[in-house]
Amino acid sequence: MDFRKINNLSVDCVLFGLGPDHLSVLLHKRALNLYNDNFPIIDDWILPGLNVFKSNNLGQSVDRVLKGITEQQFLNKKQFRTYGSHKRVKTDKDLLWVRSKGSESRTITVVYYLTLPIENISIAADSDFKWFPIKSLPEVGFDHQAIINDSYEDLKTKIMSEPIMFDLVPTKFTLNELQTAFEIVLNIELDNRNFRKKTLTKPYIVPLEDKRKVGNSKKPSKLYMFSKDVFDKITEKEYLVNTVL
Repeated sequence: MDFRKINNLSVDCVLFGLGPDHLSVLLHKRALNLYNDNFPIIDDWILPGLNVFKSNNLGQSVDRVLKGITEQQFLNKKQFRTYGSHKRVKTDKDLLWVRSKGSESRTITVVYYLTLPIENISIAADSDFKWFPIKSLPEVGFDHQAIINDSYEDLKTKIMSEPIMFDLVPTKFTLNELQTAFEIVLNIELDNRNFRKKTLTKPYIVPLEDKRKVGNSKKPSKLYMFSKDVFDKITEKEYLVNTVL
């Protein structure tokens, strides 16, 4: 395998994690101090990413990024968009960081994004990775703020017609958990009775015998699963996910 990197081609990953009350993005700590007054101290955050090896394709490169975060396997990574503007390196910090990594100042990056319940990735307190609510992100390097914004807008659009939402909730979920997930991601309020009524008509949302106690509720809630097989067989437009709203 050729481990030489392509200095002007990278992949970046936007990991969206859904928690109890907010949608978060996983960021990677960017730190560099050359102890020289002529160079800025770098202490901010960027998206997880790497340069592509000469012998790797893009998918393999994304897997390298994800393996640096967790051993968990991801089957739902989605290639989103390519960014190659000459303005991607925006500050002296960006330029210094690029040079410290031996990369080109103008790098094309292919962005992938993933969706998952936030508890699926356990982040140690001393890790270089950290979850941040999408509504209160820290200072982010390069053009990564724009990449996050673009990815989020795409997520909100696709979640209305594709089964992405079911990657954000547990495999077995309650209807309240599903409703809350829609409300958090789309920043809206849904009528509970109407949501439940419409959701229960969807053949790809399968009721289970299992129940789970949620929060302070004394009565266990019925659990459901998403059936991709059933969803893939449905062709009628009125059965798409957006009709639960």
